[in-house]
Amino acid sequence: MTDSPLMPLWEVFIRPRNGLNHKHVGSLHAADAKMAMQAARDVYTRREEGNSIWVVRASDIVASDPDNADENFDPAADKVYRHPSFYDIPDEVGHM
Repeated sequence: MTDSPLMPLWEVFIRPRNGLNHKHVGSLHAADAKMAMQAARDVYTRREEGNSIWVVRASDIVASDPDNADENFDPAADKVYRHPSFYDIPDEVGHM
C-alpha cells in the first residue's frame, strides 16, 4: 500500500490489556487521524480485543535499513552481560 494525498496510509497498533506492549495489527487508509482512529476501532477491535489503540501515519515512521543490520545490531553481540542467559533461575521463580 502506498500513501496518496487524499487517503494517507496509517499503521495500527493495539494493546490487548494493561501491562502488555502495543502490537502492530495492520494498516488502513484514512483522511486524517480522527478517521484513522475510528476505522482502526471498527476494523481491529470488533471482538473487544484491546484497551488501547495507536494510529501512526506510515510516512512518519523512520525505520532502520535491513542492509545496515550488521552495523546497527552487531555491537550488542560482544556485550554478553546484556543477555544473562548464563544464570541458573531457580524453579520457584517461575517464568521470567
